[in-house]
Amino acid sequence: MSQRLQELRARLQSDDPILLAARAGAKWSVGRMQLAYWGQEHAVSWPALEAVRLAGGHPCGTFDTAMLLYYLATADGTPPVGRWIGFRELPDGSFYNQAFQGYSGEPLARAFSSRPEGLEGAAQEMGGSRLVGIAPFAWCFLPLPRLPLAAALWPGDDELAGRAAVLFDASASHYLPTDGLALLGSGLTGRLLRLAGAG
Repeated sequence: MSQRLQELRARLQSDDPILLAARAGAKWSVGRMQLAYWGQEHAVSWPALEAVRLAGGHPCGTFDTAMLLYYLATADGTPPVGRWIGFRELPDGSFYNQAFQGYSGEPLARAFSSRPEGLEGAAQEMGGSRLVGIAPFAWCFLPLPRLPLAAALWPGDDELAGRAAVLFDASASHYLPTDGLALLGSGLTGRLLRLAGAG
């Protein structure tokens, strides 16, 4: 991972930081870009490209730093489309859709299909906004400034098992590669389960 971080930094350092910030929906001030990541403000220094969580000034770990740098390196400024798609509709997503569903939608369905109020409480605690027309229970989250995710739940009954899915705005591949989106979706599932005491 450290090798990949070095490659990302070299790639980003060859670009204009003001344009990088604009494409990513980050705020630029001399020496840093500031953006929200999972609801907390973070700063990415320039040109060192080290990531810090502003509350407390704690440096980010390798994983979160990599996610932020991948986002900055991929972001091209495309506005969100407002159309939700499944993982299989992402570039090369059909190859990994079953695995992704296995660690994202299926755990959500197991935890919440018989108690959707648990998902609702966790979603509200995470600052999610309710979505209408996608599923009986669905919430939108903004883990990165221009990269919305949704958690959708179709509760089960006596005849049908419940199901759930993590969904992406159709513009998602303009902000992270597919493997990065898989990690972000997994992160959403993990956060919801932990907040509901189910993970």
